[in-house]
Order: sequence, then structure tokens, then C-alpha cells
Amino acid sequence: MASLYALKPRFQALLRPMVGVLARAGVSANQVTVAAALGSAAVGGAATAWGRALPWLFLLIPVWFLLRMALNAADGMLAREFGQKSPLGAYLNELCDVVADAALYLPFALVMPWGVPGVAAVVFLATVSEFAGVLGTMVGGERRYDGPMGKSDRALVFGALGAWVGLGLVVPVWSGWLWPALALLIALNIVNRVRAGLASAKP
Repeated sequence: MASLYALKPRFQALLRPMVGVLARAGVSANQVTVAAALGSAAVGGAATAWGRALPWLFLLIPVWFLLRMALNAADGMLAREFGQKSPLGAYLNELCDVVADAALYLPFALVMPWGVPGVAAVVFLATVSEFAGVLGTMVGGERRYDGPMGKSDRALVFGALGAWVGLGLVVPVWSGWLWPALALLIALNIVNRVRAGLASAKP
């Protein structure tokens, strides 16, 4: 099913010159991966701690999502195109993504209707979704990125929410229904990833 992840090759083509500069400077894929996670924790932590008093901090979230997408693409390109693949890198790539997503979703628990249970459900299902994607490799297939509401799609949604809150716009009460809608789409995502993984599994 369609996902913004399909645009990744074009995004990588734009980043390729910058990635070459990083490689020549001795920057490793693992360093980029960890930097993306630490940046996400810092932005999410700041918005969680002070976002109610300083709503403009939520504007950092869409900006950081764009930067994080660039970093995530860069670490993959460094690994594949510059011979930096490693078992540690595979672990860091998956674990740091899950941690970073949770950190950037958490601030919305404080400013939106049904925020705490809603964000908790989305974080849980997003984690299961990424786990389901990784399991494709364990059955002899490939890592699955099927949508809807994959990582890139969620970045778009939460980036837009961050801009809305950060600009001081009123959050309507009915926006609480966003959480069950997101949960349903991610649950469908999980089903699609499992089905696709099974279809590509090798006996």
C-alpha cells in the first residue's frame, strides 16, 4: 500500500553530494544514526518539558523531522555506498528509529484531546509496525516498509501537528479522533507488512 517511503530514492539523490562530503570527512553511518536519535530526544524532551508554556517549541518538531529524514537517508547511504555496513549499525538503525519516534510523539500527549492514551497507543503500534517490518528478514525475505502510515507518513502527520500547535492555533476538541484513526491505519500497516513478509519468505 502507498507510503511516502516510495519517495526515498529521489530524496537520496538530492542528498548524495552531501553524503560524499561526510564520507570524505570521516563521518561514519553509526555516528549519523546516533546523532539523529539524540537530536530527536533533545527536541522531544524540550517540547515535552516546556511546550505548554512555550508553544513555539513545537515548531522545532517539523523542522527536526525534515533534518532527521535527511540524516536517516544519509546513514543508509554511508552504509551501503561507502562500505560501512555492520551488525552494530543494523541494531542502531532500528532501535534509534523507534526511540526517536517515541520522543517526538510524546509532547502531543500534553496538548491534544485524549493525548496520553492516544500517544501511548500510537507509540505502541508504531513500535510493533517497525518490528513487523524487520521480521521480514528473519523469514528469508526483505525488510518491509509497507504503508499506510509508515515512518515517513507519521513524520508528515506529527510535523503538521507540531506546526499547528507551534503557531498557537486552537486545537479543536474533535482532533482527539485523530488518535484512533492513526491507530487503525498503523494496525493495517502491520497486517500489510506481515502479509508481504510472508509472501516474500523463502522456504
